Amino acid sequence: MSKFLVAGSIAYDMLLAYDGSFAAGIDVDKLDELSVGYVTRHLVKHHGGTAANIAWNFALLNQDVGITGSVGSDGKDYLERLKNKGIDVSHVSVREEHVTPTAIIGTDSGERQITFFHPGADFDTQAPDLTKRKETLSHVLVSPHNEVAMQQTALHCQEQGIPYIFDPGQQSLQFSQDDLKRTVHGSTAVIANAYEWSLLREALGWAANEVMEYTGLLIVTHGEHGLNIQTSEDSIQIDAVPAQKLINPTGAGDALRAGLVTGIGLGWDLRDAGRLGAALASFAVESEGPPMEEFDLEAMYKRAEDAYGEVLPAL
Repeated sequence: MSKFLVAGSIAYDMLLAYDGSFAAGIDVDKLDELSVGYVTRHLVKHHGGTAANIAWNFALLNQDVGITGSVGSDGKDYLERLKNKGIDVSHVSVREEHVTPTAIIGTDSGERQITFFHPGADFDTQAPDLTKRKETLSHVLVSPHNEVAMQQTALHCQEQGIPYIFDPGQQSLQFSQDDLKRTVHGSTAVIANAYEWSLLREALGWAANEVMEYTGLLIVTHGEHGLNIQTSEDSIQIDAVPAQKLINPTGAGDALRAGLVTGIGLGWDLRDAGRLGAALASFAVESEGPPMEEFDLEAMYKRAEDAYGEVLPAL
């Protein structure tokens, strides 16, 4: 079985649902005087963080996965929860002088989102030494968190010959252009949603074909419109898998990443890997928020077969 490691944030999420449009409350002609407030009738608290969400989804697919990052003095119960799910937390540090990172995510009726994030313990996160594990790791997924740790993890993977996938999110804005180019260079793949890709492209100053000179794959996700996987020779468009209901889109991208990287790590055809990610994401949007507590692997395979007319390879 492949061994995956996810580097990134481990956080608490507060999810608020607003019955209306955020945009309706904003006058674009008076942005310098912006002062808005939204009353939400729905609030839930979840265990979250990009790395924790992605690792949880790897575990749903019965993959051998670990996580690296930091939690604060209030995060020990969270680590026990991850361990009980079968996730290796030996590379997670507990920083008693901080609180665990916390995200406050508001979603309106049009699926627009506004997020506030307090990094807490992630301020001091350091990349782990993976020298003794380089023979056992299939892929490291470098997901958004402390940009210094992200750079350290990518550089360490380069030095040790460990394949890594760069998932910068909106953290690309925190990198210098040279550091960003060094991090992209040598990666197995770069993955981003459409908005994140626009930020990354601008920060790099490269077009898509130029990015492909420095990485193996460029993967851009488009929500309900699926995802595109670009190689140096081909562009593969993969349709989204329809969900039975839409409750909250938060965490769908993390589920997609876990499925996609699982397929890549297992040596699947790229189209099948993307379809696995899309199928898993279709279940994530049916949950109140990450992580998914209930998941039926057979039902996911059936949904993927219905959507694509073909059976995915066995995990």
